[in-house]
Amino acid sequence: MAQNYFDSEAETASYESLRAIQSLRLIKTVEKCYANSSFYRQKFDELGIKPSDIKSIDDISKLPFTVKSDFRENYPFGLFAVPREEIVRVHASSGTSGKQTVVGYTRNDLDRWSNCIARALAAAGITKNDYVQISYGYGLFTGGLGMHYGVEKLGAKAIPTSTGKTSKQIELMKDFRTNALCCTPSYALYMAEKMNSMGIDPINDLDLRVGIFGGEAWSEQMRLQVEKELGIKAYDIYGMSELQGPGVSFECEAQSGMHINEDYFYPEIIDPVTLKPLKEGEFGELVFTCIGNEALPLLRYRTGDLTALYHEKCSCGRTLVKMKKLRGRTDDMLVIRGINVYPSQIEHIILSLGLKPNYQIIVDRKDNLDVLTINIEMSESCFSDSVKGIEAREKIIRSTMQEALMIMPIIKLVSPKSLPRYTGKASRIIDNREF
Repeated sequence: MAQNYFDSEAETASYESLRAIQSLRLIKTVEKCYANSSFYRQKFDELGIKPSDIKSIDDISKLPFTVKSDFRENYPFGLFAVPREEIVRVHASSGTSGKQTVVGYTRNDLDRWSNCIARALAAAGITKNDYVQISYGYGLFTGGLGMHYGVEKLGAKAIPTSTGKTSKQIELMKDFRTNALCCTPSYALYMAEKMNSMGIDPINDLDLRVGIFGGEAWSEQMRLQVEKELGIKAYDIYGMSELQGPGVSFECEAQSGMHINEDYFYPEIIDPVTLKPLKEGEFGELVFTCIGNEALPLLRYRTGDLTALYHEKCSCGRTLVKMKKLRGRTDDMLVIRGINVYPSQIEHIILSLGLKPNYQIIVDRKDNLDVLTINIEMSESCFSDSVKGIEAREKIIRSTMQEALMIMPIIKLVSPKSLPRYTGKASRIIDNREF
């Protein structure tokens, strides 16, 4: 396997070297937080912690957790740890689940962020000779501009199409001979669907070779679907606006887990209930400490994402710790009749049955009983089946779902292209229950 590095010294550093870097940066981060952030200084004082108590990365468990509500309670700039005149850019989350979380960057922060994304691009085999179409949204969302500056940092050619105007995007993809596509996996599949309606064969009519997809959790089956539909290799990239944006971790050409840029983001896995640390390989909630950020040096930020960490020798040669593909989130987990149900489980089953990942999850409460309904789009060939044939398919899906989820859902196969399409992060859950 070709070994493509952007920053080989950091990406192949020894365990001991990484620990030394992490310890030094953690000590500096804690000192900065205590000196410049009234939010963290108050937390430290309440716990009786002083910066001098943190002598290495091994002391990280002494530090307090940070959660998303801390952003909202200190909106907009209350968590920044540098004077406002040092901030050169501001991003923010969509705010769909409450007040927006606001993130600031110094010039050094932007350079570090670009470096992280350039590592991800190189790991996927992208070079300075490639044309990279960036179909993440530009604006307050971190995806578009984050990937853009990473592409330029690598020296490749950025095509800033953003989202929407899909037919035009596909035309440009053909005319510009785009080699790499960056967007959400949901939008990638929508593009493939649109190409088909336009009579464009992505394998024979385009020069696409690779895609870097993130912004939402997606299953291994969905990856295979994207690769099949577009004729490319599809790589996962991870991040969130609170940490910096995309580029916190990334897949290499081995496609066997995401390497974390742990010289900038120190990861932990905790039990989301007890908050106790879990062993390597155990699934739990992912926690990050931003040991490279100047403007927003978060301590032990609870991401809400469920995954596991592990060290293993990777065929790409990188020594950075890996995180497994996300299993879901602690806050999008649905509790239905006392059973934990994750949307990722449902998507996995849908794809394993040969259906496309166009679905909708609806939860209602009838007669004090939770009712789970899953609407799934049929293919054109399935839609042409008899009513009995469609009912038989629904029965098979319902049985498979019941066995995996331990509850009996209502399965409704709906007509092709009747469910919403998403140019950004997909929103597939409707919970109508009143608690």
